[in-house]
Amino acid sequence: MTHARREDPFLPEHEDVTGLIPRGLRISAALAWRLIVVAAALYAVGWVVGRLSVVVIPLGIALLLSALLAPAVQKLVAVRFPRGLATAIVLIAGLAVLGGLLTFVVTQFSSGLPQLQKQLNDSLNQIKDWLINGPVHLRQEQIQEFINQVFGFLQNNQSWLTDTALTTAGTVGEIVTGFLLTLFITIFFLSGGEGIWTFLVRVAPGRVRNRVDVAGRRGFASLVSYVRATAAVAVVDAVGIGVGLWIVGVPLVIPLATLVFLGAFIPIIGAVITGGVAVLIALVTNGFIGAVIVLAIVIGVMQLESHVLQPLLLGRAVKLHPLSVVLAITVGLVVGGIAGALMAVPILAVLNAGVRSLLHEENPDPAEVNVLADQAAQPNDAEPGSPGATVPTRGEDDEEK
Repeated sequence: MTHARREDPFLPEHEDVTGLIPRGLRISAALAWRLIVVAAALYAVGWVVGRLSVVVIPLGIALLLSALLAPAVQKLVAVRFPRGLATAIVLIAGLAVLGGLLTFVVTQFSSGLPQLQKQLNDSLNQIKDWLINGPVHLRQEQIQEFINQVFGFLQNNQSWLTDTALTTAGTVGEIVTGFLLTLFITIFFLSGGEGIWTFLVRVAPGRVRNRVDVAGRRGFASLVSYVRATAAVAVVDAVGIGVGLWIVGVPLVIPLATLVFLGAFIPIIGAVITGGVAVLIALVTNGFIGAVIVLAIVIGVMQLESHVLQPLLLGRAVKLHPLSVVLAITVGLVVGGIAGALMAVPILAVLNAGVRSLLHEENPDPAEVNVLADQAAQPNDAEPGSPGATVPTRGEDDEEK
């Protein structure tokens, strides 16, 4: 007589136990492994970008320069200049302006160097007199001993200083190489950017090709708006610090304001370096009180830039929340240093415009997107004639024809 095997009523053999797992735990597990996959993909992309930074950084800077110079090139094309000639004219003019500004700064500093050296010697003598006759009451022998220790440190660490100089020379070589590569890429972006983008869009499947094309064009339009807003912030920084230096009576006001303008294009770091130069010159020429006043002016302008100008102007130009702008700059600085801070907000702006176009735009037509118009960064998902609708305008294709 065979006896039927008794089955466990709590654990049936062939029953799916998924229903026994709480729904919240299933959702959490599904989200967790997807987040792990996304984090791993982002880490892999970051690792590849880091390994190819010698190419990626010049490529990113070339895109920014193209967004800055493309309107000027397009204006020359509109008056019947060949695109190649227009590109050459704009690039030569841009390099001439940049070279002229740098030459002016160097010339002004060189002409004022003898006076600065005299004032520096006077300041050092005043400091020495304060150390001897002031509340510190140091002896001449103690000061001389300190100076000898400084020279001894330099002699003992001569090999380290030599290695640092060699490393700096290597860094200068990398900068020169990156500059030439950036210039080379910018030439091709300005002269044949439309053809390059058309070639890249062919990779997308035919049924979504127009959507991808429009999304990319709107992303570049947001980049153009970002560069314009950054230039406005740089002008405000230069004018604010320059006026402050003029009121305090610091010499070399125009060269220092020019340095501030150029440095403002490098977020956070550029303002700190150029502001530090202004404070040092104020310390040499105007004494301790003047340097403190200039430091307060620099800090005030930097706070205005970081908390008001960049969030409002950049946020309004690229349609990003001010908090996202501040967080993007901070994350970029932590992850990629100066290059990361420079590229963080442009990347976020391009992604924001592109994703919004992909999600909200229906029946997009690439010919309607003029990438040089500020409004072109917004998806054309509103009714015609409404405030949010983008006015269809022909872009570079028609002007080239």
